[in-house]
Amino acid sequence: MADTSKKQRLDQGGTDGPRISVQEAMPTYYAKLFPTQHMVKWLSYGNDSKHAQADSHFFNRREFCFTLQGDIFVRYQAFKDGAALQEAILRRCPDKIDIGPVYSANPMDRHKFGVAFHPEERELVFDIDLTDYDDVRTCGSGGHICGKCWPLMSVAVKIIDKGLRDEFGFKHILWVYSGRRGIHCWVCDPSARQLSDEQRSAVASWFAMYKGHEEGKARVALLGGNMHPAVERAAGILRSAWVQTLLPAQQLLEDGPQCEALLRYLPEEGLVETVRKKWTEASRSRNAGNMDVNVVRWRALEEAVNERVREERSKKGVVNFKVLGPLERCVDEIIMAHAYPRLDMEVSKKMNHLLKAPFCVHPKTGKVCVPLDPNTVDDFDPVDGVPTVTSLLGELAAAKEAAEGGKRSAPVRLSCQLYATASSPASPRHMGAGSMQRRPYLPRLAGASTYYQYSSPGAAAVQPSNQPGPS
Repeated sequence: MADTSKKQRLDQGGTDGPRISVQEAMPTYYAKLFPTQHMVKWLSYGNDSKHAQADSHFFNRREFCFTLQGDIFVRYQAFKDGAALQEAILRRCPDKIDIGPVYSANPMDRHKFGVAFHPEERELVFDIDLTDYDDVRTCGSGGHICGKCWPLMSVAVKIIDKGLRDEFGFKHILWVYSGRRGIHCWVCDPSARQLSDEQRSAVASWFAMYKGHEEGKARVALLGGNMHPAVERAAGILRSAWVQTLLPAQQLLEDGPQCEALLRYLPEEGLVETVRKKWTEASRSRNAGNMDVNVVRWRALEEAVNERVREERSKKGVVNFKVLGPLERCVDEIIMAHAYPRLDMEVSKKMNHLLKAPFCVHPKTGKVCVPLDPNTVDDFDPVDGVPTVTSLLGELAAAKEAAEGGKRSAPVRLSCQLYATASSPASPRHMGAGSMQRRPYLPRLAGASTYYQYSSPGAAAVQPSNQPGPS
Protein backbone atom coordinates (compact mmCIF):
# COMPACT_ATOMS: atom_id res chain seq x y z
CA MET A 1 0.00 0.00 0.00
CA ALA A 2 1.14 3.52 -0.70
CA ASP A 3 2.33 5.54 2.27
CA THR A 4 -0.49 8.00 2.87
CA SER A 5 1.86 10.35 4.68
CA LYS A 6 3.62 10.92 1.36
CA LYS A 7 0.49 11.68 -0.65
CA GLN A 8 0.47 15.03 -2.35
CA ARG A 9 -1.90 17.32 -0.48
CA LEU A 10 -3.86 20.11 -2.10
CA ASP A 11 -6.21 22.80 -0.88
CA GLN A 12 -9.92 22.11 -1.07
CA GLY A 13 -12.29 25.04 -1.23
CA GLY A 14 -9.59 27.73 -1.06
CA THR A 15 -6.98 28.58 1.52
CA ASP A 16 -9.49 28.39 4.37
CA GLY A 17 -10.77 24.93 3.46
CA PRO A 18 -9.48 21.61 4.76
CA ARG A 19 -6.44 20.05 3.18
CA ILE A 20 -7.15 16.82 1.35
CA SER A 21 -5.04 14.56 -0.86
CA VAL A 22 -5.89 13.74 -4.44
CA GLN A 23 -6.34 10.08 -3.49
CA GLU A 24 -8.74 10.99 -0.68
CA ALA A 25 -10.78 13.17 -3.05
CA MET A 26 -11.19 10.58 -5.80
CA PRO A 27 -14.11 8.54 -4.34
CA THR A 28 -16.32 11.64 -4.15
CA TYR A 29 -15.16 12.86 -7.56
CA TYR A 30 -16.00 9.54 -9.21
CA ALA A 31 -19.36 9.35 -7.41
CA LYS A 32 -20.58 12.88 -8.04
CA LEU A 33 -18.67 14.45 -10.93
CA PHE A 34 -16.96 11.96 -13.25
CA PRO A 35 -19.06 11.87 -16.48
CA THR A 36 -19.29 8.08 -16.87
CA GLN A 37 -22.51 8.13 -18.87
CA HIS A 38 -21.19 10.76 -21.29
CA MET A 39 -18.09 8.66 -21.90
CA VAL A 40 -20.20 5.56 -22.53
CA LYS A 41 -22.35 7.48 -25.05
CA TRP A 42 -19.23 8.61 -26.83
CA LEU A 43 -17.53 5.20 -26.94
CA SER A 44 -20.74 3.40 -28.00
CA TYR A 45 -21.12 5.41 -31.23
CA GLY A 46 -24.85 4.79 -31.31
CA ASN A 47 -24.68 1.10 -30.50
CA ASP A 48 -26.31 1.68 -27.11
CA SER A 49 -29.60 2.60 -28.77
CA LYS A 50 -32.58 0.34 -29.50
CA HIS A 51 -32.64 0.51 -33.29
CA ALA A 52 -32.45 -2.78 -35.16
CA GLN A 53 -28.93 -2.46 -36.55
CA ALA A 54 -27.18 -1.48 -33.33
CA ASP A 55 -24.54 -3.90 -32.06
CA SER A 56 -25.54 -4.53 -28.45
CA HIS A 57 -22.13 -6.14 -27.72
CA PHE A 58 -20.09 -3.25 -29.13
CA PHE A 59 -19.34 -1.49 -25.84
CA ASN A 60 -18.88 -4.84 -24.09
CA ARG A 61 -15.83 -5.52 -26.31
CA ARG A 62 -14.05 -2.26 -25.42
CA GLU A 63 -10.96 -2.59 -23.22
CA PHE A 64 -10.49 -0.45 -20.13
CA CYS A 65 -7.38 -0.45 -17.96
CA PHE A 66 -7.39 0.66 -14.34
CA THR A 67 -4.22 1.87 -12.66
CA LEU A 68 -4.61 1.28 -8.93
CA GLN A 69 -2.56 2.70 -6.08
CA GLY A 70 0.98 1.35 -6.13
CA ASP A 71 1.08 1.45 -9.97
CA ILE A 72 -0.90 -1.78 -10.26
CA PHE A 73 -2.20 -2.15 -13.81
CA VAL A 74 -5.44 -4.05 -14.36
CA ARG A 75 -5.82 -4.49 -18.11
CA TYR A 76 -8.49 -6.10 -20.30
CA GLN A 77 -11.42 -4.89 -18.21
CA ALA A 78 -14.76 -4.85 -20.04
CA PHE A 79 -18.25 -3.79 -19.02
CA LYS A 80 -21.74 -4.49 -20.21
CA ASP A 81 -22.91 -0.89 -19.94
CA GLY A 82 -22.38 2.41 -18.19
CA ALA A 83 -23.85 1.18 -14.93
CA ALA A 84 -21.34 -1.67 -14.75
CA LEU A 85 -18.47 0.67 -15.60
CA GLN A 86 -19.55 3.16 -12.96
CA GLU A 87 -19.90 0.44 -10.34
CA ALA A 88 -16.36 -0.80 -11.03
CA ILE A 89 -14.93 2.71 -10.90
CA LEU A 90 -16.61 3.43 -7.57
CA ARG A 91 -15.54 0.10 -6.13
CA ARG A 92 -11.88 0.17 -7.23
CA CYS A 93 -11.32 3.95 -7.31
CA PRO A 94 -8.45 3.84 -9.86
CA ASP A 95 -5.75 6.48 -9.96
CA LYS A 96 -6.10 6.47 -13.75
CA ILE A 97 -8.41 5.02 -16.39
CA ASP A 98 -7.02 4.14 -19.82
CA ILE A 99 -9.10 3.32 -22.89
CA GLY A 100 -8.08 0.63 -25.35
CA PRO A 101 -9.55 -0.80 -28.57
CA VAL A 102 -12.74 -2.65 -29.35
CA TYR A 103 -11.73 -6.31 -29.68
CA SER A 104 -13.26 -9.19 -31.61
CA ALA A 105 -14.59 -10.59 -28.32
CA ASN A 106 -14.96 -9.55 -24.71
CA PRO A 107 -11.39 -8.80 -23.50
CA MET A 108 -12.03 -10.69 -20.28
CA ASP A 109 -12.62 -13.85 -22.37
CA ARG A 110 -9.49 -13.39 -24.51
CA HIS A 111 -7.89 -16.69 -23.39
CA LYS A 112 -10.78 -18.65 -24.91
CA PHE A 113 -10.03 -17.40 -28.43
CA GLY A 114 -6.23 -17.54 -28.67
CA VAL A 115 -4.87 -15.99 -31.86
CA ALA A 116 -8.42 -15.28 -33.07
CA PHE A 117 -8.66 -12.56 -30.41
CA HIS A 118 -7.61 -9.28 -32.00
CA PRO A 119 -8.48 -5.56 -31.98
CA GLU A 120 -11.13 -4.64 -34.56
CA GLU A 121 -11.30 -0.88 -34.21
CA ARG A 122 -9.95 1.98 -32.19
CA GLU A 123 -9.80 5.76 -32.41
CA LEU A 124 -6.72 7.18 -34.11
CA VAL A 125 -4.83 8.82 -31.24
CA PHE A 126 -1.90 11.20 -30.84
CA ASP A 127 0.16 12.13 -27.80
CA ILE A 128 2.39 15.21 -27.55
CA ASP A 129 4.47 15.83 -24.42
CA LEU A 130 6.45 18.93 -23.48
CA THR A 131 9.34 16.80 -22.22
CA ASP A 132 10.18 16.17 -25.88
CA TYR A 133 10.88 19.92 -26.20
CA ASP A 134 13.35 20.09 -23.31
CA ASP A 135 16.19 20.87 -25.70
CA VAL A 136 14.48 24.05 -26.95
CA ARG A 137 12.51 25.40 -23.98
CA THR A 138 14.36 27.51 -21.43
CA CYS A 139 11.59 28.04 -18.88
CA GLY A 140 11.87 24.55 -17.39
CA SER A 141 12.15 20.85 -18.12
CA GLY A 142 10.65 17.50 -17.18
CA GLY A 143 7.19 17.90 -15.66
CA HIS A 144 7.33 21.70 -15.78
CA ILE A 145 4.60 23.56 -17.68
CA CYS A 146 3.81 27.27 -17.75
CA GLY A 147 2.43 30.01 -19.96
CA LYS A 148 5.82 30.41 -21.64
CA CYS A 149 6.01 26.87 -23.01
CA TRP A 150 2.27 26.31 -23.57
CA PRO A 151 2.51 28.04 -27.02
CA LEU A 152 4.50 24.98 -28.16
CA MET A 153 1.41 22.90 -27.41
CA SER A 154 -1.05 25.36 -28.90
CA VAL A 155 0.73 25.47 -32.28
CA ALA A 156 0.90 21.67 -32.23
CA VAL A 157 -2.88 21.51 -31.79
CA LYS A 158 -3.44 23.96 -34.66
CA ILE A 159 -1.12 22.14 -37.08
CA ILE A 160 -2.28 18.59 -36.33
CA ASP A 161 -5.96 19.55 -36.22
CA LYS A 162 -5.74 21.43 -39.53
CA GLY A 163 -3.87 18.59 -41.19
CA LEU A 164 -6.30 15.93 -39.99
CA ARG A 165 -9.25 17.92 -41.30
CA ASP A 166 -7.87 19.30 -44.56
CA GLU A 167 -5.53 16.54 -45.71
CA PHE A 168 -7.35 13.44 -44.40
CA GLY A 169 -10.94 14.68 -44.25
CA PHE A 170 -11.54 13.78 -40.59
CA LYS A 171 -14.23 15.77 -38.79
CA HIS A 172 -14.74 14.27 -35.33
CA ILE A 173 -11.65 15.19 -33.36
CA LEU A 174 -11.33 15.52 -29.59
CA TRP A 175 -8.38 17.31 -27.98
CA VAL A 176 -7.71 16.75 -24.27
CA TYR A 177 -5.24 18.28 -21.82
CA SER A 178 -3.31 15.45 -20.19
CA GLY A 179 -3.45 16.94 -16.70
CA ARG A 180 0.21 17.84 -16.46
CA ARG A 181 2.51 18.60 -19.39
CA GLY A 182 0.93 17.34 -22.61
CA ILE A 183 -2.07 16.92 -24.87
CA HIS A 184 -3.94 13.98 -26.37
CA CYS A 185 -5.90 13.80 -29.60
CA TRP A 186 -8.74 11.35 -30.38
CA VAL A 187 -9.87 11.05 -34.01
CA CYS A 188 -13.26 9.36 -33.87
CA ASP A 189 -14.48 9.20 -37.49
CA PRO A 190 -15.52 5.68 -38.60
CA SER A 191 -12.78 5.67 -41.22
CA ALA A 192 -10.18 6.57 -38.58
CA ARG A 193 -11.36 3.89 -36.16
CA GLN A 194 -11.05 1.23 -38.86
CA LEU A 195 -7.44 2.01 -39.80
CA SER A 196 -4.96 -0.87 -39.63
CA ASP A 197 -1.68 -0.56 -37.72
CA GLU A 198 0.15 0.07 -40.99
CA GLN A 199 -2.27 2.82 -41.97
CA ARG A 200 -2.04 4.45 -38.55
CA SER A 201 1.72 4.44 -38.81
CA ALA A 202 1.49 6.07 -42.23
CA VAL A 203 -0.79 8.86 -40.96
CA ALA A 204 1.47 9.52 -37.98
CA SER A 205 4.56 9.49 -40.19
CA TRP A 206 2.92 12.06 -42.46
CA PHE A 207 3.05 14.50 -39.53
CA ALA A 208 6.48 13.41 -38.28
CA MET A 209 8.79 16.03 -39.74
CA TYR A 210 10.86 16.08 -36.56
CA LYS A 211 13.51 13.35 -36.94
CA GLY A 212 15.51 13.58 -33.73
CA HIS A 213 18.92 15.20 -33.17
CA GLU A 214 22.18 15.08 -35.06
CA GLU A 215 25.39 17.06 -34.53
CA GLY A 216 23.86 19.20 -31.82
CA LYS A 217 20.74 20.28 -33.67
CA ALA A 218 17.27 18.94 -34.37
CA ARG A 219 16.68 17.38 -37.77
CA VAL A 220 13.52 18.16 -39.72
CA ALA A 221 12.47 16.66 -43.04
CA LEU A 222 12.59 19.77 -45.22
CA LEU A 223 13.48 18.68 -48.73
CA GLY A 224 14.72 20.92 -51.48
CA GLY A 225 12.40 22.79 -53.83
CA ASN A 226 8.92 24.04 -53.03
CA MET A 227 7.23 22.92 -49.83
CA HIS A 228 4.19 20.68 -49.86
CA PRO A 229 1.11 22.94 -49.36
CA ALA A 230 0.41 21.31 -45.99
CA VAL A 231 3.97 21.93 -44.84
CA GLU A 232 3.79 25.52 -46.07
CA ARG A 233 0.55 25.95 -44.11
CA ALA A 234 2.21 24.60 -40.97
CA ALA A 235 5.20 26.86 -41.54
CA GLY A 236 2.86 29.85 -41.81
CA ILE A 237 1.31 29.03 -38.44
CA LEU A 238 4.74 28.62 -36.89
CA ARG A 239 6.26 31.79 -38.38
CA SER A 240 3.60 33.93 -36.76
CA ALA A 241 3.79 32.19 -33.38
CA TRP A 242 7.58 32.17 -33.49
CA VAL A 243 7.93 35.95 -33.51
CA GLN A 244 4.87 36.82 -31.45
CA THR A 245 5.17 34.33 -28.59
CA LEU A 246 7.82 31.62 -28.79
CA LEU A 247 10.96 33.71 -29.23
CA PRO A 248 10.15 36.29 -26.54
CA ALA A 249 8.86 33.65 -24.11
CA GLN A 250 11.77 31.24 -24.46
CA GLN A 251 14.46 33.95 -24.94
CA LEU A 252 16.25 31.78 -27.47
CA LEU A 253 18.35 34.59 -28.94
CA GLU A 254 19.65 36.10 -25.75
CA ASP A 255 23.34 35.45 -25.17
CA GLY A 256 23.92 31.89 -24.02
CA PRO A 257 23.99 28.26 -25.17
CA GLN A 258 20.52 28.43 -26.77
CA CYS A 259 21.64 31.31 -28.97
CA GLU A 260 24.77 29.45 -30.05
CA ALA A 261 22.75 26.31 -30.74
CA LEU A 262 20.40 28.24 -33.01
CA LEU A 263 23.30 29.62 -35.07
CA ARG A 264 24.34 26.05 -35.94
CA TYR A 265 21.42 25.90 -38.38
CA LEU A 266 23.02 28.51 -40.63
CA PRO A 267 24.78 26.66 -43.48
CA GLU A 268 27.84 28.93 -43.85
CA GLU A 269 30.41 30.18 -41.35
CA GLY A 270 30.56 33.49 -43.21
CA LEU A 271 26.83 33.90 -42.75
CA VAL A 272 27.17 33.23 -39.02
CA GLU A 273 29.75 36.00 -38.73
CA THR A 274 27.52 38.38 -40.72
CA VAL A 275 24.64 37.67 -38.35
CA ARG A 276 26.83 38.31 -35.32
CA LYS A 277 27.86 41.69 -36.76
CA LYS A 278 24.25 42.63 -37.42
CA TRP A 279 23.35 41.71 -33.86
CA THR A 280 26.08 43.99 -32.56
CA GLU A 281 24.85 46.81 -34.80
CA ALA A 282 21.24 46.22 -33.75
CA SER A 283 22.11 46.39 -30.06
CA ARG A 284 23.69 49.82 -30.65
CA SER A 285 20.89 51.10 -32.84
CA ARG A 286 18.41 53.53 -31.38
CA ASN A 287 15.74 52.12 -33.68
CA ALA A 288 15.53 48.99 -31.59
CA GLY A 289 13.74 51.01 -28.91
CA ASN A 290 11.83 48.83 -26.51
CA MET A 291 11.54 45.87 -28.86
CA ASP A 292 12.37 42.49 -27.41
CA VAL A 293 16.02 41.66 -28.06
CA ASN A 294 15.07 38.20 -29.34
CA VAL A 295 12.77 39.68 -32.01
CA VAL A 296 15.37 42.31 -32.97
CA ARG A 297 18.03 39.66 -33.43
CA TRP A 298 15.67 37.38 -35.36
CA ARG A 299 14.85 40.18 -37.83
CA ALA A 300 18.57 40.80 -38.24
CA LEU A 301 19.16 37.09 -38.90
CA GLU A 302 16.38 37.01 -41.52
CA GLU A 303 17.84 40.10 -43.20
CA ALA A 304 21.32 38.55 -43.36
CA VAL A 305 19.98 35.31 -44.84
CA ASN A 306 17.87 37.14 -47.43
CA GLU A 307 20.85 39.25 -48.48
CA ARG A 308 22.94 36.11 -48.92
CA VAL A 309 20.17 34.45 -50.97
CA ARG A 310 19.90 37.49 -53.26
CA GLU A 311 23.68 37.51 -53.66
CA GLU A 312 23.74 33.86 -54.68
CA ARG A 313 20.85 34.28 -57.13
CA SER A 314 22.48 37.33 -58.75
CA LYS A 315 25.55 35.38 -59.80
CA LYS A 316 25.92 34.79 -63.49
CA GLY A 317 25.72 31.32 -64.95
CA VAL A 318 23.99 28.23 -63.61
CA VAL A 319 22.55 28.57 -60.10
CA ASN A 320 24.31 26.35 -57.59
CA PHE A 321 21.35 24.80 -55.78
CA LYS A 322 23.65 22.93 -53.40
CA VAL A 323 24.49 26.34 -51.98
CA LEU A 324 21.18 28.12 -52.58
CA GLY A 325 18.91 25.35 -51.25
CA PRO A 326 20.26 25.28 -47.67
CA LEU A 327 20.26 29.09 -47.61
CA GLU A 328 16.59 29.29 -48.63
CA ARG A 329 15.57 26.60 -46.15
CA CYS A 330 17.56 27.58 -43.08
CA VAL A 331 15.12 30.14 -41.64
CA ASP A 332 12.15 27.77 -41.84
CA GLU A 333 14.38 24.94 -40.65
CA ILE A 334 15.21 26.87 -37.48
CA ILE A 335 11.53 27.52 -36.77
CA MET A 336 10.42 23.97 -37.59
CA ALA A 337 13.21 22.38 -35.58
CA HIS A 338 12.23 24.33 -32.49
CA ALA A 339 8.43 24.42 -32.73
CA TYR A 340 7.01 21.79 -35.12
CA PRO A 341 4.88 19.16 -33.28
CA ARG A 342 6.92 16.31 -31.81
CA LEU A 343 4.67 13.27 -31.70
CA ASP A 344 5.10 10.17 -29.58
CA MET A 345 4.94 7.94 -32.63
CA GLU A 346 4.48 4.67 -30.75
CA VAL A 347 1.17 5.85 -29.31
CA SER A 348 -0.30 6.38 -32.77
CA LYS A 349 1.08 3.33 -34.57
CA LYS A 350 -0.69 0.49 -32.77
CA MET A 351 -4.41 -0.08 -32.47
CA ASN A 352 -4.02 -1.73 -29.05
CA HIS A 353 -2.12 1.17 -27.46
CA LEU A 354 -3.84 2.55 -24.36
CA LEU A 355 -4.54 6.24 -23.79
CA LYS A 356 -5.79 8.02 -20.68
CA ALA A 357 -9.52 8.73 -20.64
CA PRO A 358 -10.76 12.32 -20.71
CA PHE A 359 -11.83 13.72 -17.32
CA CYS A 360 -9.40 11.53 -15.42
CA VAL A 361 -7.47 13.28 -12.65
CA HIS A 362 -3.69 13.42 -12.81
CA PRO A 363 -2.50 11.81 -9.57
CA LYS A 364 0.46 14.20 -9.12
CA THR A 365 -1.14 17.53 -10.01
CA GLY A 366 -4.76 16.80 -9.14
CA LYS A 367 -5.79 18.50 -12.39
CA VAL A 368 -8.71 17.19 -14.43
CA CYS A 369 -7.97 16.10 -18.01
CA VAL A 370 -10.36 18.54 -19.64
CA PRO A 371 -11.14 18.81 -23.36
CA LEU A 372 -9.55 21.60 -25.40
CA ASP A 373 -11.15 23.68 -28.11
CA PRO A 374 -8.61 24.03 -30.96
CA ASN A 375 -10.19 27.37 -31.91
CA THR A 376 -9.34 28.90 -28.53
CA VAL A 377 -6.31 26.84 -27.55
CA ASP A 378 -4.10 29.94 -27.32
CA ASP A 379 -6.22 31.17 -24.43
CA PHE A 380 -5.99 27.92 -22.47
CA ASP A 381 -4.16 28.32 -19.16
CA PRO A 382 -2.62 25.01 -18.02
CA VAL A 383 -1.47 26.53 -14.72
CA ASP A 384 -4.44 28.37 -13.25
CA GLY A 385 -7.20 27.68 -15.75
CA VAL A 386 -7.64 23.94 -15.19
CA PRO A 387 -10.00 22.66 -12.47
CA THR A 388 -8.47 20.42 -9.82
CA VAL A 389 -10.34 17.63 -8.13
CA THR A 390 -10.10 19.41 -4.81
CA SER A 391 -11.34 22.74 -6.17
CA LEU A 392 -14.35 20.98 -7.67
CA LEU A 393 -15.13 19.26 -4.39
CA GLY A 394 -14.76 22.61 -2.69
CA GLU A 395 -17.43 24.00 -5.00
CA LEU A 396 -19.65 21.03 -4.23
CA ALA A 397 -19.27 21.62 -0.51
CA ALA A 398 -19.99 25.33 -0.92
CA ALA A 399 -23.09 24.60 -3.02
CA LYS A 400 -24.36 22.12 -0.41
CA GLU A 401 -23.77 24.59 2.39
CA ALA A 402 -25.57 27.33 0.46
CA ALA A 403 -28.50 25.03 -0.25
CA GLU A 404 -28.81 24.08 3.40
CA GLY A 405 -28.87 27.79 4.25
CA GLY A 406 -31.61 28.45 1.73
CA LYS A 407 -29.28 30.34 -0.63
CA ARG A 408 -28.89 29.84 -4.36
CA SER A 409 -25.44 29.13 -5.73
CA ALA A 410 -23.96 28.38 -9.12
CA PRO A 411 -24.02 24.62 -9.86
CA VAL A 412 -20.79 22.70 -10.12
CA ARG A 413 -20.22 22.17 -13.82
CA LEU A 414 -17.67 20.14 -15.71
CA SER A 415 -17.93 20.82 -19.43
CA CYS A 416 -18.46 17.78 -21.65
CA GLN A 417 -19.62 19.75 -24.65
CA LEU A 418 -16.55 18.92 -26.76
CA TYR A 419 -17.57 15.25 -26.70
CA ALA A 420 -20.21 16.42 -29.17
CA THR A 421 -17.77 17.41 -31.89
CA ALA A 422 -15.69 14.29 -31.32
CA SER A 423 -18.50 11.78 -31.65
CA SER A 424 -18.87 10.08 -34.98
CA PRO A 425 -22.10 10.55 -36.98
CA ALA A 426 -22.82 6.85 -36.69
CA SER A 427 -21.25 3.50 -36.02
CA PRO A 428 -19.66 2.03 -39.15
CA ARG A 429 -21.89 -0.99 -38.66
CA HIS A 430 -25.00 1.01 -39.43
CA MET A 431 -23.86 3.91 -41.56
CA GLY A 432 -26.91 5.18 -43.41
CA ALA A 433 -29.37 3.69 -40.95
CA GLY A 434 -29.51 6.88 -38.93
CA SER A 435 -27.47 9.82 -37.83
CA MET A 436 -26.08 10.84 -34.49
CA GLN A 437 -27.10 14.31 -33.38
CA ARG A 438 -25.55 15.88 -30.32
CA ARG A 439 -26.28 19.28 -28.97
CA PRO A 440 -23.68 21.35 -27.15
CA TYR A 441 -24.19 20.77 -23.45
CA LEU A 442 -22.71 21.86 -20.18
CA PRO A 443 -24.36 19.38 -17.83
CA ARG A 444 -24.85 19.78 -14.13
CA LEU A 445 -23.08 16.53 -13.41
CA ALA A 446 -24.63 16.23 -9.99
CA GLY A 447 -27.97 15.44 -11.62
CA ALA A 448 -28.83 17.34 -14.78
CA SER A 449 -29.99 15.62 -17.94
CA THR A 450 -27.71 15.02 -20.89
CA TYR A 451 -28.71 16.77 -24.09
CA TYR A 452 -28.13 13.77 -26.29
CA GLN A 453 -30.28 12.48 -29.11
CA TYR A 454 -30.09 9.58 -31.49
CA SER A 455 -32.44 9.79 -34.42
CA SER A 456 -33.08 7.10 -37.02
CA PRO A 457 -35.65 6.87 -39.83
CA GLY A 458 -39.08 6.19 -38.42
CA ALA A 459 -37.89 6.21 -34.83
CA ALA A 460 -38.54 8.76 -32.13
CA ALA A 461 -35.56 10.50 -30.55
CA VAL A 462 -34.54 9.35 -27.12
CA GLN A 463 -32.96 11.45 -24.38
CA PRO A 464 -31.42 9.31 -21.63
CA SER A 465 -30.43 11.19 -18.50
CA ASN A 466 -27.06 11.12 -16.83
CA GLN A 467 -27.79 9.58 -13.45
CA PRO A 468 -25.72 10.89 -10.54
CA GLY A 469 -23.56 8.51 -8.59
CA PRO A 470 -24.27 7.46 -5.04
CA SER A 471 -23.73 9.99 -2.28
